[in-house]
Amino acid sequence: MTAAYTAHSRQVYAFVRGLGADPHEAEEATQETFLRALKALDSFRGDCAMSTWLCRIARNVYVSHRRSAQRFSGDEVEERGDGPDLVARLADQESAMTVHHALHVLGEPYKEVFSLRVLGELPFARIAELFGKTESWARVTFHRAKAQLREELK
Repeated sequence: MTAAYTAHSRQVYAFVRGLGADPHEAEEATQETFLRALKALDSFRGDCAMSTWLCRIARNVYVSHRRSAQRFSGDEVEERGDGPDLVARLADQESAMTVHHALHVLGEPYKEVFSLRVLGELPFARIAELFGKTESWARVTFHRAKAQLREELK
């Protein structure tokens, strides 16, 4: 895991900063990401790049930290991203589970691209880079994922 930390820690840190974390939050989230990754290393199936898996963990860590902070401050976390109808449904706790289940029905790479774009708030160029594809591929994949989700949610 030391080699993975050396290879990916800067990318994970930048990813968390891109989610809106300040430098201190990003450093803490990066460290916790690698701790969680180490504990869950045997669950890494290799069906995505290690950096993608680590960024997914980092997003979960950051969101957990923000939720904890919200409970104490009562602040709202700013929502951004494409698909306002789907993002609005995520904000509604009752329909969040429905969207969550529909998201898990999606196959790869649609589920991952949608998650990185809407939940991870990554730009298409960054998603394309993570997958080693073009930005057009990321846009098309995202829009197909949204269409599949809409169909699943009907």
